[in-house]
Amino acid sequence: MLVVFMEFNHSVATEHVVGDSFGWAVPQNDGLYVMWSLNHTFKIDDTLVFNFVNGFHNVAEVTKKAYDNCDIQNLISIQTTSPARFTVNNIDNHYYICTIRLHCKSFLKLAIRVSVPNISSAMLSH
Repeated sequence: MLVVFMEFNHSVATEHVVGDSFGWAVPQNDGLYVMWSLNHTFKIDDTLVFNFVNGFHNVAEVTKKAYDNCDIQNLISIQTTSPARFTVNNIDNHYYICTIRLHCKSFLKLAIRVSVPNISSAMLSH
């Protein structure tokens, strides 16, 4: 049964373009990425795609503390070339920031909450 669930879960992975047509840039509205995140459901194996102007922005995955403080010292990972792609590989919350200049403090940051898979409904659908 677990194999069936894993195949089901993998087959429904989604690619999310962060910020939709706005992309990954310093927003004029400080709630842009908060609202974008709240309007999407994220699952394991989903991919986040960050589109930005190379040299002006980057994307770093960071801890919650680094996200809250815009701390660029201890990055989990960083991508400097657009489109940057990050695959959700666990059910933890994930945090992303731009490390260039004061972009993070200008709300160029994203937090996502990963949905816990519903194993029983996945198994029932097969």
